[in-house]
Amino acid sequence: MNNRFFAALVALAMVAAACGTTGDAATTTTTGGSTVTTVEDPGHRTESFEPGDVVRVDLPRTESAVTNADIAAVVAADTEFGLDLFEIVAADENVMISPYSIATALSMLYPGARGITAEEIAKVLHLTVDDATLHAVRNHIDTALAATPPPMGAEDTREPFTIRPANSAWGQGGYPFLDEYLAVLATDYGAGLRLLDYAGDPEGSRAIINQWVEEATEDRIKDLIPEGAITVDTRLALVNAIWFYANWFEQFDPDLTTPGTFTLLDGSEVEVPLMHASQRTGYAATDLFEAVRLRYAGDAAMVVLLPKDGSPAELAAQLTPSDLDINWGDRAVDLTLPPFEFEAEIGLKSALQQLGMKAAFEQPFGDGADLTGITEIRELFVSDAFHKTFIALDEEGTEAAAATAIIVSLESAPQPATFTADRPFLFWIEHSTTGEMLFLGQVTNPA
Repeated sequence: MNNRFFAALVALAMVAAACGTTGDAATTTTTGGSTVTTVEDPGHRTESFEPGDVVRVDLPRTESAVTNADIAAVVAADTEFGLDLFEIVAADENVMISPYSIATALSMLYPGARGITAEEIAKVLHLTVDDATLHAVRNHIDTALAATPPPMGAEDTREPFTIRPANSAWGQGGYPFLDEYLAVLATDYGAGLRLLDYAGDPEGSRAIINQWVEEATEDRIKDLIPEGAITVDTRLALVNAIWFYANWFEQFDPDLTTPGTFTLLDGSEVEVPLMHASQRTGYAATDLFEAVRLRYAGDAAMVVLLPKDGSPAELAAQLTPSDLDINWGDRAVDLTLPPFEFEAEIGLKSALQQLGMKAAFEQPFGDGADLTGITEIRELFVSDAFHKTFIALDEEGTEAAAATAIIVSLESAPQPATFTADRPFLFWIEHSTTGEMLFLGQVTNPA
């Protein structure tokens, strides 16, 4: 598909006030379920849209064949990336990240990156597969996550197991996004371009994206993008969200939950509810940790690692993906686990910069951001990145949610210069084509 034709077709712009005058010619086209009205003016062509309209490349989401080795390579890379990131963001407070969500959002950015920018993203994500394989595996993982679980028995009163991943791309109407980039978002991430008017209504655009995130996470992730993060220079927001709900395969009996003491990192103790159960489940012990694997009533499990020494963050800093390939033994285990619930937010931009993804966040000059896979003009950079999570765990099961947003903006215009000729100055007049100096003079007193 020709880039210019595609841009004219789907890179929509808000109609200027003058476009509604008598004499304008209007045509209507429908693309991907969205109706677009094109208004012809003598001097320009613009198109109208409703914020949130979805414009899709003429390509449905399709799943390419991937091998088990390909899937394992990407999963191992995500695990290593997650451990790297956790080491940076984990301190003494409750914290949770979603390596899946962040890696998926960065993978949506990756096909638009070039040069050093792409190399740094690939290194941070520990990519060992080629680009096409990466996107095909991402597509496969999303499809697997969203697969309908086996039917539950008629007498099973547990809530149905649910994992709901979602991707979206929010672009400035009228901006010339490359069709090759949008094709990757559509075919491998199911993210048709949703149109917004950042330039005219940045706060309204932010509210629309945040509302989408809330709906995708059952209202668990609110205000993902904070006030002021979307500006008139924003051109694209790449968003991943995931919502998870699962009951334990073997639920804890609430009658066995009793008050108990929980020892904090500083050695002090607090009284909390503690759940108790005796289960036959996966158990392992190494020099670094004890671990149990608690199954959900669906295609998922929670692994709980108890450090032999030090804090959980210190344990995570020592772990490698191979350490997490645990050889589980089937053991009868007397379990004690506290119920808990918390929300977490991390400084994703600074964390990614610390991991080595620097060029993408720099102004697109020299060794700065090169996102010319998104648009031909080198004028975009990642202005910010956000990540929030939620988890609630009790006797019945677990609810968790996460969302990630990558904000792509135009380069900042240089600060206006000040030139005040209020003292003697030199001047010349030149011939522009040849550069020949035709006149040379000075002004010492213009009175």
